[in-house]
Amino acid sequence: MDQSLDPPPTTSPTLRSGGQDAGAARGNAEASRRRRERYGLLLIALVAVFAVQGIASPGPWEQVLVSVLLAVALLLALRAAEAKPRVMHPAFAIGALVVIASIAQAAAGVVDGTAVRLANLLLVALAPPAIVLGVMRSLRARNVVTVEAVFGVLCMYMLLGMAFGFVYGAIAHIGGEFFAHGIQASTAHCLYFSFTTLTTVGYGDLTAQTNLGHTLSASEALLGQIYMVTIVSLIVGNLGRARRAQR
Repeated sequence: MDQSLDPPPTTSPTLRSGGQDAGAARGNAEASRRRRERYGLLLIALVAVFAVQGIASPGPWEQVLVSVLLAVALLLALRAAEAKPRVMHPAFAIGALVVIASIAQAAAGVVDGTAVRLANLLLVALAPPAIVLGVMRSLRARNVVTVEAVFGVLCMYMLLGMAFGFVYGAIAHIGGEFFAHGIQASTAHCLYFSFTTLTTVGYGDLTAQTNLGHTLSASEALLGQIYMVTIVSLIVGNLGRARRAQR
């Protein structure tokens, strides 16, 4: 019999569906890996900012390094949130201008200039909304608490401590003093005081001088505890249950 009259072979709908499902699963896994890497890089950048500001002696060129790290952290936060190019491009331009201004101030020998303060302000003002948006998108897309969500809430915790440290430094810059006994409100001191307050360790070697400082310190301690026992514990707890359910 003439073979040319036989119908052409067809692909089973089940096989096509299975191939599409496998392709979608691989795409989702790849997207999850990229998001995890972005939040991991953001967390590393924030730890680096904290370490440099807390350890390095204040100096003009130390400020340049801090400005670069702050600008990179802000861009990583926006990238983790999958911000659109119309948001990323202005953020990149602003970060570049801050770094250029910091270099100019370092060349002039200016210490504790406005460039680093502006970079800190941009980071603590813009990065938290971007992280929250990114984590919410991830939760809606996956319907499961993932590792990137854990990285995201840890980044928020770091930013919370940095934000209060920035506020303490701004109060000292405007009012002249923040700490009792005339202790200088340097960036390292403000970060140290902020994170010991946030974690409720409270060594007591640095204390706020004014009623405003006392109120802010108590508010930070309360926020830190509420954040840890609600947001972080909820995220981590659901992550464990999701893994067991997937098995």
